[in-house]
Order: sequence, then structure tokens, then C-alpha cells
Amino acid sequence: MSPTSLFSEGNIGATQVKNRVFMAPLTRNRAQADGTPKAMATEYYKQRATAGLIITEATQISPLGKGYLDTPGLYNETHAEAWKAITSAVHQQNGKIFIQLWHVGRISHLSLLPKGEQPIAPSAIRANSQTFTEKGFEDTSDPRAIKSEEIPSLIEQYRSATRLAKSAGFDGVEVHGANGYLLNQFIASNCNKRTDAYGGTIENRSRLLLEVIDAVSNEIGAEKVGVRLSPIGQFNDIDVSDSSEIYPYIYKELENRKLAYLHVVEAFPGADVPEAHKTLIENLRSSFKGNYIANGGYDKDRGQDIVNSGLAFAVAYGRPYISNPDLPARFDKGIALTEPDQSTFYGGNETGYTDYPAAT
Repeated sequence: MSPTSLFSEGNIGATQVKNRVFMAPLTRNRAQADGTPKAMATEYYKQRATAGLIITEATQISPLGKGYLDTPGLYNETHAEAWKAITSAVHQQNGKIFIQLWHVGRISHLSLLPKGEQPIAPSAIRANSQTFTEKGFEDTSDPRAIKSEEIPSLIEQYRSATRLAKSAGFDGVEVHGANGYLLNQFIASNCNKRTDAYGGTIENRSRLLLEVIDAVSNEIGAEKVGVRLSPIGQFNDIDVSDSSEIYPYIYKELENRKLAYLHVVEAFPGADVPEAHKTLIENLRSSFKGNYIANGGYDKDRGQDIVNSGLAFAVAYGRPYISNPDLPARFDKGIALTEPDQSTFYGGNETGYTDYPAAT
């Protein structure tokens, strides 16, 4: 067996993993209304503990960070205790688990936020996008521009969530800087029109992401921190016209920080990737010297190829893990994958969540 196969052990930062078939974050909208994970989430993650690394569903760092119905949080002790049951179950199965820390920024709705609050964003520009509320899909609400003096408190929310992640037993944290959410909004020129230290130049638009990563790293150690980016992702009304300018700078800054990994969304389900975008992803990937996790439409063979090539440490699989809790074993033994029921992806009970059986 090649030492760089999908089924090889390895070390990613401070974390030893048993294979390179990682579980990508998957929003499932099954938490309690206050953000506390439900008991069934413990079984869900336990079933998938054969992944080399589980990266949890996106988890808001504050009440104002919430943007979808019934997503989990990590900003109080009640949340941490519920997550502790999950990490304990995963560790009992010899699994490893990072939590993805999330602030949605302008991708939210007034009905999801504390009374009297509105979404925050780099600038007061509403996203041409929708979010999921009690009424179903609704247009996002108008945001307000976060004030410069509020930013230290925002960064502290990431630090506090990381502190809670440590107490809950997580092996590390992943900072969500992708898919059109708050940190990505600061990076993107179409939704960041600021004139302070967080807007305008490439360095300024990257500043919040890097300051958050530094704060989180100071709390838990850089070797236990990952970050997720989407350089070509236009989801949630993001302009990527200058990605070829800003992301080389961001990649180099992340490389210098010696993080556990960089996790990149290279493609979105059902979306065509223009050749220029493919080239950008390939050039960025080949230039990055740290641990790289590839994500986006990979099957077993393509995953094997990129890991064997040395261009990626691991591949993060999303939807296949919904209906194949034993995905590494299925890949290893050539067992056919179960197709997921898309009607159960978001919200609901155990159906389509914990009732997919393992093949072996």
C-alpha cells in the first residue's frame, strides 16, 4: 500500500488520523432552537467515526452568528456539554473530530436573531440570497455594517468558542472562511466597501480572517486549527473577480502560520467550473506548502489520485457521508455507495439522519 493512499495513517498538525477520507461539514438543521445539539447528533457522529477526521456541521459562535433554522451553537456551557457527549462518543470509537466555527454575517433573517437585532456585515449591502426559516426559504434581511469598535468583540467570540471547544473535548477547530459567510464577506470586494483597516486593499480585506485565526490559534495552538476557504465560490452572492489577486496573499499568510490544514472548496454541487477557475484552484493548490484538504465532487478514484500525487493530504467528502456512515470501508472494499434521500437533508428527525446502515 502506498504511504500516501486514501487509507494511510498520518499526522495533520497535532492530530493523528487513521485515513485520508475526511468528513466535510454538513448542515443538517437538527439542533434545538437554542442551538443545543440534540441527543440524536451523538449517534450520528458516532456512526461516522471511522472517518480520518470528522469536521462538524457549521456551528455559530454567537446568537447573532445564526443564519438558518435549527443550526447548532457553541457559545455557552449548555452547548459545550451537549457537544462533549458527541466528542466522547467519537473518541470511544477511536475517531477524531474538529468543530467548524461559523458566523453567517449577512446571510440571515430577522426571525432567526435576538429581538431588536439585525444581521451584521462588512457593509450595509443585502445579499441577493435566501436562507431557511420557520416559513421555509426567505430572502435574507438587510444587514448593518459592523462598526470598527465592535470587531475586537467579534474576534473574542471566536476565541471564546474555541475555549469552549477545548472544554468539550474537540481535537481542534476549523474556522469557516468560505461560502459567502461573514469572513468571506470581508474578503469579497462586492460586499466589503469599508474605508477603515478592514476594507479596500487586499491586506485589509484579509485582515479579519487572519486576526480570527490568530486569536483561535493563541487559544488552542496553531497545530489544532484548520481553515476553510472557497476562492472560486460565488454562493451567497460573492464576487470572485479578484480571487487571483487576493487568495495568493491569503494562502501565503496561512502557510506562514503553520496551521493544521487548509480546507478548500474547489467546486460546488451541480455548478460548472470555468477553465479559468480550475486553473486558479490548481495554481493555488500547487503553491501551498502546508497540509491541504481537497473538497468538491471527488469520488474514490479522484480522491486517491490527488492524495497519491502529494497535492492533497486528504479529501473531505460531504454528501456521500450522509448515506454511507462507513464510507472509508466502502471505498476500501469496493462496496457500492447508498444514494441519499435529499428530502431529509435539512431538518427532521432520525429518518435520513441516523438510519442509514453500515454495509459491513
